[in-house]
Amino acid sequence: MRIKYFPLPVLLSVFLAACVGYGAAPAPARALEGGLVDGSGMSLYVFDRDVAHSGKSVCNGPCATNWPPLMVMEGEGGGADYSVVTRDDGSRQWAFKGKPLYRWIKDQKPGDRSGDGVNAVWHLARP
Repeated sequence: MRIKYFPLPVLLSVFLAACVGYGAAPAPARALEGGLVDGSGMSLYVFDRDVAHSGKSVCNGPCATNWPPLMVMEGEGGGADYSVVTRDDGSRQWAFKGKPLYRWIKDQKPGDRSGDGVNAVWHLARP
């Protein structure tokens, strides 16, 4: 009886094809109607006083009470247009194209965008 062996490249190709996308973390936000929203559909905002790609958020203390940061959960990491900034307290926050992302305390339900334009320094995060 003669046993045939598949060539190694064929086996590796099948294995790699099965692994495509495996372990890929979902993005922390998605585009919806021209803005970014979190996993619950709540609008996300950027703050003009944050410096893009600085790795920091300047919205801390009472500011962060009104503008809760979009926090990074354990085991999550950046990728593509998303990165992670370290807050003053050492916690980690998501950023989009280098700008930290926030929610607005007065938005009550998915689709609310009442934070856009607040004090002329808060804006809807746009893809």
